[in-house]
Amino acid sequence: MTPSEIPPGADRPVSCEILGDFAGWMAQANGSLAITTYQAGKVVIVGWDGRQVNVLLRHFDKPMGLAHSGRRIALATRHEITLFADAPLLAHDYLENQRGTYDALYLPRVSYWTGDLNVHDVAYADDGLWVVATRFCCLARLSDEYSFVPVWRPPFLTDTVPEDRCHLNGLAVVDGKPAFVTALGTTDVVGGWRADKATGGIVMRYPDGEIITRGLAMPHSPRWHDGRLWVLNSGGGELWRIDPATGHHDVVCALPGYLRGLAFVGHYALIGMCQIREKHIFGGLPVQTRHPMLHCGVALIDTRTGLELGRLAFTTGAQELFEVAFLPGLRRPMLLNRDKPATRDAFTAPDFSYWLRPSNIIEDRTHG
Repeated sequence: MTPSEIPPGADRPVSCEILGDFAGWMAQANGSLAITTYQAGKVVIVGWDGRQVNVLLRHFDKPMGLAHSGRRIALATRHEITLFADAPLLAHDYLENQRGTYDALYLPRVSYWTGDLNVHDVAYADDGLWVVATRFCCLARLSDEYSFVPVWRPPFLTDTVPEDRCHLNGLAVVDGKPAFVTALGTTDVVGGWRADKATGGIVMRYPDGEIITRGLAMPHSPRWHDGRLWVLNSGGGELWRIDPATGHHDVVCALPGYLRGLAFVGHYALIGMCQIREKHIFGGLPVQTRHPMLHCGVALIDTRTGLELGRLAFTTGAQELFEVAFLPGLRRPMLLNRDKPATRDAFTAPDFSYWLRPSNIIEDRTHG
């Protein structure tokens, strides 16, 4: 794997290593990973170049939820949500001296200035993008007139106010519609979920608000896959498979980390693992008593057996992840933030795309 570092001027380099059969799985997965780490301020793109795993890092201000749909990616950061679109006609020539290196080029297209909503999950549904505005504990839509448009809040809340009363954080989409959410508590007072964080977590059905499972330790990342509901019991370091009809669950696997970020590829799950830094928020969780040392990385799990097959382990620079997404069919995508000059040189239209580069400009020799 090629080493990757944060751009010059940042505090610490981010380094990682490949463990187990992670590289072998990447070689045959026909896809790549997009990982967010708000603590390190990076989106990490993990690809395969035909010989080895490659890691690309892009700086963003507190990147959190990330969702993809077709050629689109939505990324939540501290104060805004940015929509990216792939420019496939330009990807091949992104590097003029190494043409063909990348098979996708994600360019920023739209940014919604939301302010600090503390957006966690974002998810594409048939009717567009949904966001979890955790500071207001509601599901919301984006707007070109307002910071956000609240759509739904849990029925036990009496108001939509910036008080993080239950820490609504996760959203699962089923058949193109929002269907399940996670929250860290059922309290209706400012920050009330913190008092019972080890056992107060819930999974709710949308839109009726029925609580189908209780007793989780800070649940995150509800996902619907293969006709089943999967949730990370984050504070327990566990992946749960839940029967929505009964609320019963199976523990698929347990890992030495606080878990956030979940993606599926067939029978395999990719799970984000975090170390715990902030003891006033994360102290006293079950995962800390079960494992003497917690790790940061992305674990590859066979959901049929619960066994970990490999891991992308972050060894320095990154301690907390938020999202893990799988980008199917793309071996080496490129993602650009607005700091990259290439975003100003790339022009796309429905029927054509162009690079505005010196090598592509034809000198005008006419006069008068």
